[in-house]
Amino acid sequence: MAFKIVRNDITKITADAIVNTANPKPKFSSGTDSAVYAAAGADKLLEERKKIGRIEEGEVAVTPAFDLDAKYIFHTVGPIWKGGNYGEAETVKRCYTNCLNKALELELESIAFPLLATGNYGFPKSDALLLATSVFSNFLAENEMDITLVVFDNESFELSGKIFDGINQFINDNYVEEKINEEYFVCDEAASEPDENAGGRRSRKHGIGLFTGRGKRMAESTGMSAPLSAEAAAPEYKMAGSEMLRNNMAALPVKRSLEDVVKNVSETWSESLLRLITERGYTDTEVYKRANVDRKLFSKIRSNKDYQPKKNTAVAFALALRLNLDETKDFLRRAGYAFSPSSKFDLIIEYSIENGVYDLMLINSALFDHDQPQLGA
Repeated sequence: MAFKIVRNDITKITADAIVNTANPKPKFSSGTDSAVYAAAGADKLLEERKKIGRIEEGEVAVTPAFDLDAKYIFHTVGPIWKGGNYGEAETVKRCYTNCLNKALELELESIAFPLLATGNYGFPKSDALLLATSVFSNFLAENEMDITLVVFDNESFELSGKIFDGINQFINDNYVEEKINEEYFVCDEAASEPDENAGGRRSRKHGIGLFTGRGKRMAESTGMSAPLSAEAAAPEYKMAGSEMLRNNMAALPVKRSLEDVVKNVSETWSESLLRLITERGYTDTEVYKRANVDRKLFSKIRSNKDYQPKKNTAVAFALALRLNLDETKDFLRRAGYAFSPSSKFDLIIEYSIENGVYDLMLINSALFDHDQPQLGA
């Protein structure tokens, strides 16, 4: 059970439940709502919707999915965006939470969401993304379910320049330079020595640039920075954000001693994983959920000391263990992998670790935005 982001039409998704951004009245609006009705069979679905009557903001109602490749349609009503000072974030949070709880009640295994309230209702997309991933992360820490976030086009999921300015700069500083070196065989010995007075290449640590502008405000509410102001979020939402911050910032880079480097030198990757879980006081469940993998895969890893993971699985567990960059490189070497400056995937992971960001859903959002494979899912 895991979380993933896909670019698709939500009416083409296969899931136990598909979430629709509904009109509060028993009729359908333009956008996602209209598309869902058309794909499911408008007359049949509207007849069922009329039986429900009015749906209040933040609430969810259930109908059969009819012609969709799903069992149910969850109809939920988001708020109209009025600038962020009228409880819009809390209402959208309730939409997600109530849908997930309804899926649990119906014993469903999978659910697909659009980015709620971002269409006709005007909720800012970058803010909505951070809010959604925060809710999903908290839910999956306690429950088993496949959650898919479905975005329709590039504009629906435009993080660059809003949330991850620091990542973009980090990629530009490292990936582009590496490509130039590959193409033109650039060799500048003078450039190998840092010159603090020359401006030169930026530091690899861009913590301040991780979130900017509107993205920063919502990042604060989800725990990636200081809590959101009282005007923009409910107190319990801020408390959850602060807790997430403490969890995500649990490990910062620390140089290892020679003794640390040479001990356990013969360990396999699987043995190293299990030892680190024990040493750090984590539980198996806590770690595999953080890694965005299911119990079945973790059982295979635990039962086979020579298990060979895929690279993104190994990286996901490094993040779940809150390893610093030095420890992560050693952990990956045990599986036969290494970071490359010519890989955008690797640079995004390095950037995240160096800045103490360990939330896989947020990192997967950045990977998705740069057309890179996601972690765990």
